[in-house]
Amino acid sequence: MSQVIEKPWALMRHHAGWADVFRVESETADAVTGFYPDRETVGPQVTYSARAVLARFPTLEAARAARESGVAEWRKHDAAVKQAEAALSAAEKTREDAWVAWLKAAGEA
Repeated sequence: MSQVIEKPWALMRHHAGWADVFRVESETADAVTGFYPDRETVGPQVTYSARAVLARFPTLEAARAARESGVAEWRKHDAAVKQAEAALSAAEKTREDAWVAWLKAAGEA
């Protein structure tokens, strides 16, 4: 008897800010097994920890729509991330300059 999966479409993290659509064909409490339908070559089934699933959907269209909307949500934070990266770079430069200045002063003492 085959198992009925209520939400057989999942989004799996590919890299930060992007998720791949994954078709769940079987699952246990700890794992999901299936394939990636959008990849150039649909290879053999793969199994992942159930924790790898970001979200589940009843249809392929719903999963794809959520992925695209998720990218828009990710992009809303781009400016804040760039500001934080700039602040981090400035702080690292200040630290580096202070370290080098201290070493030079210690060498001249």
